[in-house]
Amino acid sequence: MATFLYRVGRLAFRRRWYVALVWAAVLAAVGLGALRAPGAGDEGFSMPGIESQKAFDLMEQRFPGATADGATARVVFIAPGGEKVTAAENKQAIEKAVTGLGDGTQVASAVDPFRAKAISKDGSTAFATVTYKVGAADLSDASRTHLERALVEARDSGLTVEAGGTALEDNAGPGGTAEVTGVTIAALVLLVTFGSLAAAGLPLLTALIGVGVSMATILTLSQALGLSTTTGTLAMMLGLAVGIDYALFVVSRYREERAKGRAPQEAAGLAAGTAGSAVVFAGLTVVIALAGLAVVGIPMLTKMGLAAAGAVVVAVLIALTLVPAFLGFWPNAVLTRRARKSGRIEGSDGDNGGSRWARFVLRRPIPVLLLGTVGLGALALPAAGLQLGMPGDEAKPTSTTERRAYDALAEGFGPGFNGPLTVVVDGRGVADPKGAAGEIAREIGATKGVVSVFPARFNDAGDTAVFSVVPSTAPTDEKTKDLVTTIRGERPGIESGTGASFEVTGTTAMNIDIAEKVQAALVPYLTVVVGLAVVLLLVVFRSLLVPLKAALGFLLSVLASLGAVVVVFQQGHGAELLGVEQTGPIMSLMPIFLVGIVFGLAMDYEVFLVSRMREAYVHGESPAQAVTSGFRHSARVVVAAALIMMAVFAGFIGESDSMIKMIGFGLASAVLFDAFVVRMAIVPAVLALLGDKAWWLPKWLDRALPRVDVEGEALTRPEREPAPDPVPDPEPARA
Repeated sequence: MATFLYRVGRLAFRRRWYVALVWAAVLAAVGLGALRAPGAGDEGFSMPGIESQKAFDLMEQRFPGATADGATARVVFIAPGGEKVTAAENKQAIEKAVTGLGDGTQVASAVDPFRAKAISKDGSTAFATVTYKVGAADLSDASRTHLERALVEARDSGLTVEAGGTALEDNAGPGGTAEVTGVTIAALVLLVTFGSLAAAGLPLLTALIGVGVSMATILTLSQALGLSTTTGTLAMMLGLAVGIDYALFVVSRYREERAKGRAPQEAAGLAAGTAGSAVVFAGLTVVIALAGLAVVGIPMLTKMGLAAAGAVVVAVLIALTLVPAFLGFWPNAVLTRRARKSGRIEGSDGDNGGSRWARFVLRRPIPVLLLGTVGLGALALPAAGLQLGMPGDEAKPTSTTERRAYDALAEGFGPGFNGPLTVVVDGRGVADPKGAAGEIAREIGATKGVVSVFPARFNDAGDTAVFSVVPSTAPTDEKTKDLVTTIRGERPGIESGTGASFEVTGTTAMNIDIAEKVQAALVPYLTVVVGLAVVLLLVVFRSLLVPLKAALGFLLSVLASLGAVVVVFQQGHGAELLGVEQTGPIMSLMPIFLVGIVFGLAMDYEVFLVSRMREAYVHGESPAQAVTSGFRHSARVVVAAALIMMAVFAGFIGESDSMIKMIGFGLASAVLFDAFVVRMAIVPAVLALLGDKAWWLPKWLDRALPRVDVEGEALTRPEREPAPDPVPDPEPARA
């Protein structure tokens, strides 16, 4: 592996114009393809195998033309102080507003609250439901503008008017501030780390090129592969993250080899052969984690994972080819200013902060190990009370109309009104489908925890009915989950008495089912991903204990970050500092995202840090000396990489959306714990206690495993003579 990549690095350095032109051609080709490709649609969120999804599918089949997941807007009208919405003037204003709401070209229906009896008991509040023919992502700007204009006109009549629902969702994602903040901080960290504008700019430039290639490819293939508009979100974030990291490690190793007196081309080859080998295996661990998302069984998540894995592969290829090529164009520009001015390149074998920290840990391994594990263990304890769900409008700031509409409905109609259950009755083959649906509605209405049941709506054939059930508790309340379980548990008796079958669905039931399925998939996902990665690290480090230590450390950091998320977003401690106004359940996909993304980044740091220790150990240093050498050469770069990742993720905490805040906080916390506590403290402490045993491998297993030479032993043997350069090295860059 190291020898092959050494040759690739030298070739890319020597044939830099060809390499640059090839990547430029690839970028141009996929860019043109993206411009010509039809826009990606919204495939919708589906999760095969759960009851609520089956019910949605049945509704789409039996009610053709009425999209089960079409966008909706729930417009709430509140009469001015002390008045009632039924007063003549208020009633006229509401009816006029509903008529205007129903005039939109994409509107399927707008239900008059007076005809639907959607008026609170005290008469102060009424609501109208607007249903659209298309999903929220496919709503046109004209439809959104029409809705907003109708709300403004209704407010002019003196009524308080608020609106919620999927039609108001902003599908554009973060506004770009988070990405700009992250890249800016990354540039500053790179500048401080390298002390050179060129060295800081090169990783950013190559990472942006890689992201451009990846995103253009996704857009080009979106129609053919059925990719949605959200598929590339994870690919963009991780492509930028690992693209910077991988280029950072190659450039850092190049500078190190130049400091040893190597010629530029030879230094580029050695950087690709050593750091490049670590990049390949670090990238493989990320790809494993992302491709493993298919285990969860959510088609959208599987596509997001595979698209992001493709972006990581592109980042690896760029680090191995385009980075050495750029080093060929500017071989001395990435060196420090002192080295460029003096013409002398100082070695990096002296003492530095990394080696001093390593010696500190080596002198006190047990206290450091105990402090790190106990601290992370304490942070992980709240994760035992993790409640998964899908926060809705109740989690939004009170400054939004969606939150105010949610609160107004809860006050006027009860907390369960914001999350009604939808019951789909299949009466095909039953003698009296309408009678069966009525009996099922009465049985469910008598269940404890149900406030009311709306009249059933039948399809044209008259064999399928749909009706809504309003619980007495809020959508995210555990009692609502218990109610869904109770209704489903009573189903066999109800179905045997009526002859018709029914299923419970709706947004609330869907969120409950998703949370349960994700929780059930988490352990298999962890088993597959961690198991494959341990095997991969076994090949890389040729050790039994180092991969196990890496996996256990990762689990500790992920649990600690989950615990921190629970403390802030579920329990509310410190929530106001992050601008979180309402606590509640943790987003259902949060644990999967944390595991998948953080596992890949954690293994990046593990491979880059420990591979230098392994390299030093293979070349004859004692276990303690190898740990110190690894930190001397890699600690500064690993710290820089972690700070960059934290900056990228923490930038999302400033977004207004609660779920984006949660993702940004969780990922930033996980990188903090894993990089600075696990990799920089627990890892050296464990290696110090294990000594030579850390690198032990049974002889039979050593013979069975393939040899990949990640540490570049074949490249650094004293007897090895480097091949002469076919062309002269470029002239040193002038100051």
